[in-house]
Amino acid sequence: MSAPVNLTHLAAELALDETKVTPGLLGFVVFAALGVATWFLAKSMNKQFKRVDFVEEPEAPKE
Repeated sequence: MSAPVNLTHLAAELALDETKVTPGLLGFVVFAALGVATWFLAKSMNKQFKRVDFVEEPEAPKE
C-alpha cells in the first residue's frame, strides 16, 4: 500500500508549478520578431530623415 502512496506523492511533485511557467520558445520567437521589426523600422526612419531638406527661415518681423 505504500507504493501507490509514493507514486501519488511523486506525481504531485512532478506536476506543473503554476508560479514557474515561462514563455518558452514561442515567447522568444515573438520577442525576437518584434526586435527585428523595430530595427527595420528605425533603419527606414533614419533613411527618410536623411532625405528631408529643411532650412529654417527667420521669423518675419511683426509690423
